Amino acid sequence: MPIVVILLLALWLLWTPDLDRADLERRYLAAPTDMVQVQEVKLHVRDSGPRDAPAVLMLHGFASNLQTWDTWARDLTGPLRVIRLDLPGSGLSHPDPTGDYSDCRSVQLILALMNQLHLVRASVIGHSIGGRIAWTLAATHPERVNKLVLLAPDGFASPGETYGAEPKVPIRLQLMRFMLPKWLLRLNLEPAYANTATLTDERTTLYHDLMLAPGSRQALMARLQQRVLVDPLPLLQHISAPTLLLWGKQDALIPFATAANYTRAIPHSRLVALEGVGHLPQEEKPELSLPSVRSFLLLKE
Repeated sequence: MPIVVILLLALWLLWTPDLDRADLERRYLAAPTDMVQVQEVKLHVRDSGPRDAPAVLMLHGFASNLQTWDTWARDLTGPLRVIRLDLPGSGLSHPDPTGDYSDCRSVQLILALMNQLHLVRASVIGHSIGGRIAWTLAATHPERVNKLVLLAPDGFASPGETYGAEPKVPIRLQLMRFMLPKWLLRLNLEPAYANTATLTDERTTLYHDLMLAPGSRQALMARLQQRVLVDPLPLLQHISAPTLLLWGKQDALIPFATAANYTRAIPHSRLVALEGVGHLPQEEKPELSLPSVRSFLLLKE
């Protein structure tokens, strides 16, 4: 069989079209009112718990969605008002029509959402890229953040990266916009877990379905392509909110050693190291990661 035919056949087998948005919302949207218009963007937001309770806002990581917080949200709802959102172009949130996926734009939208919800202040939890957005919010708008919880946050340059440089997105990731069978996504998700048994078929299907929402993969690529890192130290040193860091000691994506950079830079911070945990403590071992977060958020200053 000619090589061109083999390549065309492989492309046809790997081709992965978007899923129907209405069908995705039927399966994954808890209530129609969870779709909230914030400025130009329609965001998926879950807001649970007493409206007069202290509020906590949860920001997921790259290619994730608000359901990564399910176990934590169930536990914290009641003593706290728990607000989770899908970042623009992630989960069920629509892509941002401005095409701007910078941290500045993300902070702007979060502040606009807080204003719509009449939240003067809230505690903020952020994971990975969501952690970078969370600490940027805390550093630039300290008057809006009560407490800060960071799970393996992004922000410091990895070996080979340079601050201020245009990011280089590997071709294999760019091809994800066109080819993303579930087995291939699973291969890319597995390194985030110390125990890959945590990555069940149900969880893989959830990630896969929501990444196939219309425009989602293009938005994810845009977020990566617009990720221009700046030296985080000046901003981190301006954080005034009490800060709790959680880090899996087996994190293969943002190594545990990076935690020391944050504890040195952020005043009033402390670190909880999690044994046998990878990049997703909230999914992999919620029973190990949650108690310290709960105590931290509920402790009255």
